Amino acid sequence: MTFASKFLRGTLILVFGLSCGAVGSSSATTEGTAISLPVEIVADYVHAVIEADREVYTKHVVERLQTKGVVVASENWEQKNTLPLPAQFLMESGRVMARKGVGIQYRLISLWPINKKNAAASEFEKTGLGTVLTHPAKPHTGFVKEGGARYFQAVYPDLAVTQACIGCHNAHPDSPKRDFKINDVMGAIVISIPVK
Repeated sequence: MTFASKFLRGTLILVFGLSCGAVGSSSATTEGTAISLPVEIVADYVHAVIEADREVYTKHVVERLQTKGVVVASENWEQKNTLPLPAQFLMESGRVMARKGVGIQYRLISLWPINKKNAAASEFEKTGLGTVLTHPAKPHTGFVKEGGARYFQAVYPDLAVTQACIGCHNAHPDSPKRDFKINDVMGAIVISIPVK
């Protein structure tokens, strides 16, 4: 079995273990070997995949196609038949993930949201935004209860990594903050993982 197929199999077992609702860790068996990961590590893995997909989409799809004049990304992408903005891409993929029924959820939040739906929805998220703003090197994490269910939540800083993101936020008429620079914390990615 190749490394890639072992990695894919391990990832699928990990996701299956999460959907079974492990307490504080994911545990499964493959080839007679028990796999157990702390939920913090699982959140880091999910975040790494989200960030990688978003970076590829931003740099190799949006920026590349806009530079070549092929197609642009716009806020009203569905009506204008354009590409979604990178933030919209992340939010849309989060909605698709939620529909999968695995239980893992993620979304963008900000202290300065252009779309008011992207404001912090809880005290934990507000605290997390403040924490990653001043200490962006690590996520703000903890356990929360929502609607009778228990979740591990991780709030990761969302950094301004491209000029396209900065330009959009700084020029948008609904933006409450218009002085973002490269590597500034623009907001956060919240990942929620169900636990028992």
